[in-house]
Amino acid sequence: MATIADKLQAVRARIDAACRAAAREPASVTLLAVSKTFGPEAVAAAAAAGQRAFGENYVQEGVEKIVALRAAGVTGLQWHCIGPLQSNKTRPVAEHFDWVQSVDRLKIAQRLSAQRPAQLPPLQVCIQVNVDGGPTKAGVAPEQAVALAQAVAELPGLRLRGLMCIPDPQPDPAAMLAVFADAAALFARVRTALGDPPAFDTLSMGMSDDLELAIAAGSTMVRVGSAIFGRRAYAAAPA
Repeated sequence: MATIADKLQAVRARIDAACRAAAREPASVTLLAVSKTFGPEAVAAAAAAGQRAFGENYVQEGVEKIVALRAAGVTGLQWHCIGPLQSNKTRPVAEHFDWVQSVDRLKIAQRLSAQRPAQLPPLQVCIQVNVDGGPTKAGVAPEQAVALAQAVAELPGLRLRGLMCIPDPQPDPAAMLAVFADAAALFARVRTALGDPPAFDTLSMGMSDDLELAIAAGSTMVRVGSAIFGRRAYAAAPA
């Protein structure tokens, strides 16, 4: 039975192969291990295998995991909040996480900015864009992304790093690649509108089933859960 370390190695090999196929450097793509619904022991096993960046969808679960691992002496990890964020959950995110990838309205960004503790580095944020107009997906509409990015970039306590999207699966690889290409084009437009800031360097898209297509289109961060930790058995979703 493959271990978490084995699965991590296999995912990294897929990323390397996809980068080479796209004439990109493998180091240009960051692997975010999505550890939602898996316990601290699974994160610790991935960390022992060299993984440092972890994504959590649920705020309470994520904070509990962060606190437990720090108490156990597992340090040097980078924590990303990647789930939809409600106003009443911004404070614990601002206090515990390093990144928030799911900013889709100015109110959330303003609260994160105001609640980020002064002794911590700026909170790294991505704007979530509903790039394909999926009716059940969170994210700002593509035509509103520039205005939101410009407003978020002005907030103290935050550093705007890029865009994130979770498009719906498409019926064939060409259609999926086209959606990812639309996201990459939007990323370029937003970056230009902001004046090409060096820190605006992250296009977070692609998951276990489609990371190769996302990398071909220009993704700089892929969010992989099941290919590392296994399939999830969902109970009632925590807050």
